[in-house]
Amino acid sequence: MLLEAVYHRPKLNWCYAYDGRTIHLRIRTKRNDVTAVSALAGDKYIWDQSKAYVPMTIMVSDELFDYWECEIVPEYRRLKYGFLLESGKEKYWMTEYDFLKQPPENPDRLFEYPFINPADVFKTPAWVKDAVFYQIFPERFANGDPENDPKGTQPWGGAPERDNFFGGDLQGVIDHIDHLTNLGVNAIYFTPIFTATTNHKYDTEDYMHIDPQFGDIDTLKKLVKVCHERGIRVLLDAVFNHSGRTFAPFVDLQKNGENSRYKDWFYIREYPIAVKDGIPTYDTFAFEPLMPKLNTDNPEVKEYLLKAAAYWIEEADIDGWRLDVANEVDHEFWREFRRVVKKAKPDAYILGEIWHESSPWLMGDQFDAVMNYPFTNAVLDFFVDGTRDARSFANALSKQLANYPRQVNEVAFNLLDSHDTARLLTKCEGNKDKMKLAAQFQFTYSGTPCIYYGDEIGMTGGHDPDCRKCMEWDTSKQDLELFSFYQELIALRLKYSALRTGKITFLSAEAGSGSLVYTREDEENLFIILMNNSETPAEISTSVQVNRLENVHTEEAVNLKGGKLAVKLPAYGCVMYRAIQ
Repeated sequence: MLLEAVYHRPKLNWCYAYDGRTIHLRIRTKRNDVTAVSALAGDKYIWDQSKAYVPMTIMVSDELFDYWECEIVPEYRRLKYGFLLESGKEKYWMTEYDFLKQPPENPDRLFEYPFINPADVFKTPAWVKDAVFYQIFPERFANGDPENDPKGTQPWGGAPERDNFFGGDLQGVIDHIDHLTNLGVNAIYFTPIFTATTNHKYDTEDYMHIDPQFGDIDTLKKLVKVCHERGIRVLLDAVFNHSGRTFAPFVDLQKNGENSRYKDWFYIREYPIAVKDGIPTYDTFAFEPLMPKLNTDNPEVKEYLLKAAAYWIEEADIDGWRLDVANEVDHEFWREFRRVVKKAKPDAYILGEIWHESSPWLMGDQFDAVMNYPFTNAVLDFFVDGTRDARSFANALSKQLANYPRQVNEVAFNLLDSHDTARLLTKCEGNKDKMKLAAQFQFTYSGTPCIYYGDEIGMTGGHDPDCRKCMEWDTSKQDLELFSFYQELIALRLKYSALRTGKITFLSAEAGSGSLVYTREDEENLFIILMNNSETPAEISTSVQVNRLENVHTEEAVNLKGGKLAVKLPAYGCVMYRAIQ
């Protein structure tokens, strides 16, 4: 037994309260090295009467490790625990201090979860587990009110550029709400809608007003009301890392320099502020001089931004915030932000834009979730670019699942493209079957999936600004077959909870292979999903613990002999079965 590979900590993703009564324990061992793991657990005050061995199972595995997990409901909400590791006849008891060859005589040196205090339990919004998001770039979705078009607005459908306008607005979303309802989505994520100079609005001028080219607060209230009547939640984009050059405090700083009363709202390295050799003398987003970084440790800045965070929830009834460049803002600001937002609406969704492993922000005191780019990258690597094989793909996702508590994985924001990336169909070089396969995995995986506007009708586009084309509303130019595909996929996900929050198990993911077999399972249903991520047809077989299946698309029943399932799939083909009695 390789004890050097064994790892556990009594916190974070290794030991946490899933709800007010339940504790999840995890431990890591070298892959295929340990044959059994049990948690030795009990109450420290009545150890001899309460101690018991709780079997653990392998939650997931990656290229190096197995991750074991168990669930314990301690009667008095506190837990002392250690682990029994077995490999054949070899046994070790793991305490907080040592590996022992004999059971510990008392609980003094075991790990501890002191008490499940309700205030410490990481609660994520329940509705997000059942959400299917649709991302809208407002300036390019629909022009519902030509009266508010900015000067120089171009005819709808022209070539997108970084600085041109086509008149998209909030009324346009209201006018086309039937499109979203027919598609089946039940949540919208809007990129920024507050006053700014650009078409993307990430250079905020006024955090307390809707940009006039999009409408006003009454338009937003009307939009949110219409969405809520249709069962659609609304997520707005907050840019609290930086402002725009026309933000009044920054205008004052430009005018008055070191004498500006707002100088401490920003990070100034040298006066007068300027750009030298392409580098501003003040901190910015990237090195963009038009986006000065805000000092969120400044009490006045904090008060202003937190007021805006609460205002739009209280006034317009929005359902949460997506937070731009979230990892460059201090943690203490986000802790206060969470308290303010959750007070205004306890089930508001707080989503941070972070492109990497994000545990420091996902400990229950800051965000509910982050934009899940590690998921995005793994899916694109395997299904689109072919730079991963099935085993590497499964390992990457398994490692990610092990990194976070279950409640975080259940509300992770899973996207395949956005306003910041090339569109999915373009990444697939126009291969619609490849695109569909990637989307089928997205919609049958843990977390909430998001569709970038227009993907459902076959829109294409390279990197910014090409990915920000005007939405195509001419049905003769829409891919209606693709729309129907997304409709069915969304309906299937919303119908079965196992596809949203069920356990995922990779049954087959071999090195050098493009074949993938996995299950999603909860107390109600078991799904077996087989995928051929290859440009040639393939026969895929696997062993399952059921005797009768139903093809979820054709409703055709399949009887198995000896638990063996074998199917022939076309290039980039997928079949999904549901176990039946």
